[in-house]
Amino acid sequence: MDGTRVAIPLVALMLLTACGQGGDAEGSSSPSASPQPTQAETTQEPTKDTPEPTETTETTEPSEPVTSRPPAPSPPTSTREVQVDRQGMDPAVVKRVRYAGHPGFDRVVIDLSGAVPGYSVRWAKSLVQDGSGDPIPVMGGAYLQVSLRPANAHTDSGALTWTGGPVFRAGLANVTDVVRTGDFEGVVGVGIVLDHRAAFCVSEQKRPPRLVLDVAH
Repeated sequence: MDGTRVAIPLVALMLLTACGQGGDAEGSSSPSASPQPTQAETTQEPTKDTPEPTETTETTEPSEPVTSRPPAPSPPTSTREVQVDRQGMDPAVVKRVRYAGHPGFDRVVIDLSGAVPGYSVRWAKSLVQDGSGDPIPVMGGAYLQVSLRPANAHTDSGALTWTGGPVFRAGLANVTDVVRTGDFEGVVGVGIVLDHRAAFCVSEQKRPPRLVLDVAH
Protein backbone atom coordinates (compact mmCIF):
# COMPACT_ATOMS: atom_id res chain seq x y z
CA MET A 1 0.00 0.00 0.00
CA ASP A 2 2.77 2.38 0.89
CA GLY A 3 4.61 1.32 -2.23
CA THR A 4 1.70 2.35 -4.41
CA ARG A 5 1.49 5.80 -2.90
CA VAL A 6 5.15 6.31 -3.55
CA ALA A 7 4.94 5.22 -7.19
CA ILE A 8 2.17 7.61 -8.25
CA PRO A 9 3.98 10.70 -7.12
CA LEU A 10 7.07 9.52 -8.98
CA VAL A 11 5.16 9.05 -12.19
CA ALA A 12 3.62 12.49 -11.84
CA LEU A 13 7.01 13.96 -11.23
CA MET A 14 8.37 12.27 -14.32
CA LEU A 15 5.49 13.55 -16.37
CA LEU A 16 6.01 17.10 -15.14
CA THR A 17 9.67 16.84 -15.86
CA ALA A 18 9.06 15.70 -19.44
CA CYS A 19 6.63 18.54 -20.10
CA GLY A 20 9.09 21.09 -18.79
CA GLN A 21 11.78 20.03 -21.28
CA GLY A 22 9.65 20.50 -24.37
CA GLY A 23 9.17 23.53 -26.43
CA ASP A 24 7.14 26.48 -25.37
CA ALA A 25 3.87 25.22 -24.00
CA GLU A 26 0.69 27.14 -24.03
CA GLY A 27 0.15 28.83 -20.68
CA SER A 28 3.80 28.53 -19.67
CA SER A 29 5.09 31.41 -17.64
CA SER A 30 8.64 31.06 -18.88
CA PRO A 31 9.71 34.03 -21.00
CA SER A 32 9.31 33.24 -24.66
CA ALA A 33 11.91 34.29 -27.12
CA SER A 34 10.94 37.70 -28.41
CA PRO A 35 11.13 37.85 -32.18
CA GLN A 36 14.00 39.97 -33.36
CA PRO A 37 12.76 43.18 -34.85
CA THR A 38 13.08 42.92 -38.59
CA GLN A 39 14.39 45.88 -40.42
CA ALA A 40 11.63 47.50 -42.38
CA GLU A 41 12.03 46.89 -46.04
CA THR A 42 12.57 50.12 -47.80
CA THR A 43 11.41 50.29 -51.34
CA GLN A 44 12.66 53.00 -53.59
CA GLU A 45 10.68 54.20 -56.51
CA PRO A 46 12.30 53.05 -59.63
CA THR A 47 14.32 55.90 -60.99
CA LYS A 48 13.85 56.80 -64.61
CA ASP A 49 16.76 55.89 -66.70
CA THR A 50 18.52 59.05 -67.73
CA PRO A 51 19.50 58.58 -71.34
CA GLU A 52 23.14 58.98 -71.97
CA PRO A 53 23.90 62.08 -73.95
CA THR A 54 24.12 61.18 -77.56
CA GLU A 55 26.76 62.72 -79.71
CA THR A 56 25.33 65.27 -82.07
CA THR A 57 27.12 66.18 -85.20
CA GLU A 58 26.29 69.43 -86.87
CA THR A 59 25.68 69.04 -90.53
CA THR A 60 25.87 72.16 -92.58
CA GLU A 61 24.31 72.16 -95.97
CA PRO A 62 26.81 72.96 -98.65
CA SER A 63 26.59 76.62 -99.45
CA GLU A 64 25.92 77.69 -102.97
CA PRO A 65 29.07 78.48 -104.86
CA VAL A 66 29.91 82.13 -104.82
CA THR A 67 29.74 83.41 -108.32
CA SER A 68 31.64 86.56 -108.98
CA ARG A 69 29.88 89.23 -110.94
CA PRO A 70 31.22 89.90 -114.38
CA PRO A 71 33.40 92.98 -114.51
CA ALA A 72 31.68 96.19 -115.50
CA PRO A 73 32.10 97.02 -119.18
CA SER A 74 34.85 99.47 -119.97
CA PRO A 75 34.07 102.71 -121.80
CA PRO A 76 34.54 102.53 -125.59
CA THR A 77 37.87 103.59 -127.05
CA SER A 78 37.23 103.75 -130.82
CA THR A 79 35.50 106.35 -133.01
CA ARG A 80 35.58 104.15 -136.12
CA GLU A 81 32.32 103.83 -138.07
CA VAL A 82 30.58 100.44 -138.22
CA GLN A 83 28.90 98.66 -141.15
CA VAL A 84 27.18 95.21 -140.93
CA ASP A 85 25.28 93.91 -143.96
CA ARG A 86 22.57 91.25 -143.74
CA GLN A 87 20.29 90.32 -146.61
CA GLY A 88 17.68 87.68 -147.35
CA MET A 89 15.96 87.98 -143.97
CA ASP A 90 12.58 89.21 -142.81
CA PRO A 91 12.58 92.82 -141.64
CA ALA A 92 13.06 93.32 -137.91
CA VAL A 93 10.59 95.55 -136.10
CA VAL A 94 11.87 98.34 -133.86
CA LYS A 95 9.71 98.33 -130.72
CA ARG A 96 11.36 101.12 -128.75
CA VAL A 97 14.66 102.82 -128.00
CA ARG A 98 15.82 103.35 -124.41
CA TYR A 99 18.88 104.93 -122.83
CA ALA A 100 20.69 105.17 -119.49
CA GLY A 101 23.90 106.48 -118.01
CA HIS A 102 26.67 104.21 -116.66
CA PRO A 103 30.07 104.92 -115.10
CA GLY A 104 32.21 106.21 -117.95
CA PHE A 105 29.67 105.85 -120.76
CA ASP A 106 26.05 106.28 -121.87
CA ARG A 107 24.08 103.39 -123.35
CA VAL A 108 21.41 103.41 -126.05
CA VAL A 109 19.43 100.18 -126.58
CA ILE A 110 17.26 99.50 -129.65
CA ASP A 111 14.72 96.78 -128.74
CA LEU A 112 13.69 94.59 -131.66
CA SER A 113 11.18 91.97 -132.64
CA GLY A 114 12.87 89.40 -134.84
CA ALA A 115 16.53 88.82 -135.54
CA VAL A 116 19.02 91.67 -135.44
CA PRO A 117 19.18 93.08 -139.00
CA GLY A 118 22.07 94.73 -140.78
CA TYR A 119 23.10 98.15 -139.47
CA SER A 120 25.50 101.01 -139.86
CA VAL A 121 26.74 103.66 -137.40
CA ARG A 122 28.26 106.77 -138.97
CA TRP A 123 29.23 110.26 -137.93
CA ALA A 124 26.99 113.00 -139.35
CA LYS A 125 27.25 116.77 -139.56
CA SER A 126 23.54 117.07 -138.70
CA LEU A 127 20.41 114.92 -138.51
CA VAL A 128 17.95 114.92 -141.43
CA GLN A 129 14.64 113.20 -142.08
CA ASP A 130 14.98 110.05 -144.19
CA GLY A 131 13.18 110.31 -147.52
CA SER A 132 12.62 114.07 -147.55
CA GLY A 133 16.08 115.12 -146.39
CA ASP A 134 14.58 117.86 -144.24
CA PRO A 135 16.82 118.93 -141.33
CA ILE A 136 15.71 117.97 -137.85
CA PRO A 137 16.03 120.98 -135.53
CA VAL A 138 18.05 119.54 -132.66
CA MET A 139 21.34 120.99 -131.49
CA GLY A 140 24.39 119.07 -130.33
CA GLY A 141 28.17 119.00 -130.39
CA ALA A 142 28.29 115.80 -132.48
CA TYR A 143 25.88 113.37 -134.17
CA LEU A 144 25.79 109.63 -134.73
CA GLN A 145 23.41 108.26 -137.36
CA VAL A 146 22.30 104.63 -136.84
CA SER A 147 20.52 102.93 -139.76
CA LEU A 148 18.93 99.46 -139.55
CA ARG A 149 18.01 97.44 -142.67
CA PRO A 150 15.84 95.54 -143.34
CA ALA A 151 13.69 96.94 -140.55
CA ASN A 152 10.41 98.71 -139.89
CA ALA A 153 9.05 100.80 -137.04
CA HIS A 154 5.42 100.09 -137.90
CA THR A 155 3.03 97.17 -138.30
CA ASP A 156 1.68 95.84 -141.59
CA SER A 157 -1.38 98.04 -141.06
CA GLY A 158 0.81 101.13 -140.68
CA ALA A 159 0.54 101.63 -136.90
CA LEU A 160 3.75 102.86 -135.28
CA THR A 161 5.57 100.36 -133.08
CA TRP A 162 8.10 102.91 -131.83
CA THR A 163 5.73 105.59 -130.65
CA GLY A 164 6.34 109.14 -129.45
CA GLY A 165 9.02 111.53 -130.57
CA PRO A 166 10.42 112.00 -133.03
CA VAL A 167 12.83 113.71 -130.58
CA PHE A 168 13.34 111.98 -127.20
CA ARG A 169 15.16 113.97 -124.54
CA ALA A 170 17.83 111.80 -122.84
CA GLY A 171 19.77 114.37 -120.81
CA LEU A 172 22.71 112.05 -120.07
CA ALA A 173 26.35 112.99 -119.61
CA ASN A 174 27.08 112.81 -123.34
CA VAL A 175 23.92 111.53 -125.04
CA THR A 176 21.57 114.49 -124.90
CA ASP A 177 18.82 113.37 -127.31
CA VAL A 178 17.65 110.35 -129.31
CA VAL A 179 15.78 111.03 -132.58
CA ARG A 180 13.70 108.84 -134.89
CA THR A 181 15.06 110.08 -138.21
CA GLY A 182 13.04 107.77 -140.44
CA ASP A 183 11.00 104.67 -141.13
CA PHE A 184 11.12 104.47 -144.90
CA GLU A 185 11.49 101.67 -147.47
CA GLY A 186 12.74 99.04 -145.03
CA VAL A 187 15.21 101.34 -143.26
CA VAL A 188 14.77 102.69 -139.71
CA GLY A 189 16.94 105.64 -138.73
CA VAL A 190 17.98 106.44 -135.15
CA GLY A 191 19.89 109.68 -134.60
CA ILE A 192 21.97 110.13 -131.44
CA VAL A 193 22.78 113.68 -130.40
CA LEU A 194 25.98 114.05 -128.36
CA ASP A 195 27.37 116.82 -126.25
CA HIS A 196 30.77 116.14 -127.80
CA ARG A 197 32.44 113.64 -130.10
CA ALA A 198 33.61 110.54 -128.23
CA ALA A 199 34.46 106.90 -128.75
CA PHE A 200 31.63 104.38 -129.17
CA CYS A 201 31.08 100.67 -129.63
CA VAL A 202 28.19 98.51 -130.90
CA SER A 203 27.11 95.04 -129.73
CA GLU A 204 24.31 92.64 -130.62
CA GLN A 205 22.19 90.82 -128.04
CA LYS A 206 19.84 87.96 -128.90
CA ARG A 207 17.73 87.23 -125.81
CA PRO A 208 15.79 89.39 -126.28
CA PRO A 209 17.05 90.71 -129.63
CA ARG A 210 18.46 94.23 -129.39
CA LEU A 211 21.24 96.44 -130.67
CA VAL A 212 23.33 98.18 -128.01
CA LEU A 213 25.36 101.32 -128.58
CA ASP A 214 27.72 102.61 -125.86
CA VAL A 215 29.17 106.13 -126.10
CA ALA A 216 32.00 107.27 -123.85
CA HIS A 217 31.56 110.32 -121.64
